[in-house]
Amino acid sequence: MTLKMTVEELGAFMAAEFPQVAADFAIDRLAQMEIDLRLQVEERHLRPGGTVSGPSMFSLADCAIYLAVLAMIGPQGLAVTTNGSIDFMRKPAAGKDIVAKCRLLKLGRVLAVGDVLMVSDGMDQPVARASMTYSIPPG
Repeated sequence: MTLKMTVEELGAFMAAEFPQVAADFAIDRLAQMEIDLRLQVEERHLRPGGTVSGPSMFSLADCAIYLAVLAMIGPQGLAVTTNGSIDFMRKPAAGKDIVAKCRLLKLGRVLAVGDVLMVSDGMDQPVARASMTYSIPPG
């Protein structure tokens, strides 16, 4: 199985389909069944105390899996999350970008399952881990 979308095509897809959040994210790396996606942290992503909020990290994980799936199957806008869980492990560095290191564990005809490890810029230890399942629309 090979990549069906490039970094540029994924960026254009996000800009067209999700203009409200497309500028929040940047693809650092794309490979077969893997993507590193960066949340470009702004004031609106912060919680009291100046660290990145949980909902912002969940959004990053969800978007990382979505883009990893699309990179492999092509621009299927109606691929949707069917399950997601996240473990918050430690406090992110104040105001720093978060990078999601995502890998697809299974890519079937109907379902895709992926894992995301999130690290805060400047930290070695992960700040969160997520697991997501996506439903792939038929044909």
